[in-house]
Amino acid sequence: MAMKGNGVLRVGIIGAGWIAEKAAITLNGLKECEAYAIGSRSLEKAETFAKQWNISKAYGSYSELIADADVDLVYVATPHSHHFDVTRAALSAGKPCLVEKAFMANHKQAAEIVELAHERRVFLAEAIWTRYQPVVKTVRDLINSGRIGTPRLVTATLGYSMGEKPRIMRPDLCGGALLDLGVYALNFARMFFPANIIDIEGQCVKSKTGMDLTNAITLILEDGVLCNLQSSATCVGDNIGVIAGTEGNLIIDNINNPQKITVNGPNRTYMETIHVPQQITGYEYQFLACRQALIDGLLEPCEMPHEETLYIMRLMDSLRQRWGVRYPMDEQ
Repeated sequence: MAMKGNGVLRVGIIGAGWIAEKAAITLNGLKECEAYAIGSRSLEKAETFAKQWNISKAYGSYSELIADADVDLVYVATPHSHHFDVTRAALSAGKPCLVEKAFMANHKQAAEIVELAHERRVFLAEAIWTRYQPVVKTVRDLINSGRIGTPRLVTATLGYSMGEKPRIMRPDLCGGALLDLGVYALNFARMFFPANIIDIEGQCVKSKTGMDLTNAITLILEDGVLCNLQSSATCVGDNIGVIAGTEGNLIIDNINNPQKITVNGPNRTYMETIHVPQQITGYEYQFLACRQALIDGLLEPCEMPHEETLYIMRLMDSLRQRWGVRYPMDEQ
C-alpha cells in the first residue's frame, strides 16, 4: 500500500452531502487518516466543501478524484442508488473503496461489485459504521460471559421522522426505510447472532410511491433466538436494542450509535452501566479498520466481510420482494 511516509491514509470522498461532512469531521480528528480530496458533480460545490473542511484537493467529477494517484482510499458517500457505477469505476482503476451503507441497491449489484474486487484484488468494504465500533466486542464479551444466561429474544428499533425526503420517497433513489434504517436493525441482530435464519417474516406500510415507510421483521434463528426488528422513516423511535437472556438482559441505548449498555440481572435487577469510549463521531473506527486492513494486505475488513455484506443484501432483497417494493435497478 502506497501511503505517505508517515503512514497517513489519504481518503478521497465522493459526494458532498451530510454523510460526507460527517466523514470529513471524523478524518480531521484523526492523525492516522486525512481528508485529502473531495469529488462532486459540481466543481463549485466541491471547492466550497474543501474550503469548509480543510481538504487539499477539490474535483468537479468523480472520475478526476479516482484518477488522483495520491488517493489511498475512495469513500463512496453518495446515495445508495448511485453506489454501483462509481464503485465499479474506482475498483476498475485499482482504488480501494469504502462504500456507505446500504452497500448497493440490491444483491445483484453487490455480487457484481464484490466479484470485481476479487478479480482485481482490490480492497473493498461496506461502511456500516456500527460493525466497526468497539462496543461490538463489549456486547459479544457480555453475551459470551454468561451474565444474561442463554439469549432468547432480540428486539431492535430505529425510527426517524424524515418527512417526504426524495431519498425516502423515490424508487429511483432506492427509497424506503429498509435500506436507510432497517439495515442497522438487521446488522444489530446479525453481528451478535450470526446463526442461520430458519424463518423470516415481514410487514410494511408503504408510501403512495410504493416505498416501505415503516416495517417490522421477525427472524427465527437456528440456535433458538427470535429477533423482532422495526424501522421507520415516519416516527421518532426509541432506537433501543435489547438482548434478553434466561438470566438477565442487555439494553443498548441506540442501535445506530451505541453510547451505553445497561446490564440487568434476574427480575430486571440493575447490575451496571457500561459507557463506550469517547468518540469523534463514531465513524473513525471504519476508517482506522480500512487503514489497518490495507497495511495488512487484506482485501476485506474482518469486521464486515464481503460474505456478510452479500448476506444482508440478499435478506433485504427477499423482504422487498415480499412487500412488493421495487427499484428500477431490480429490472436491469
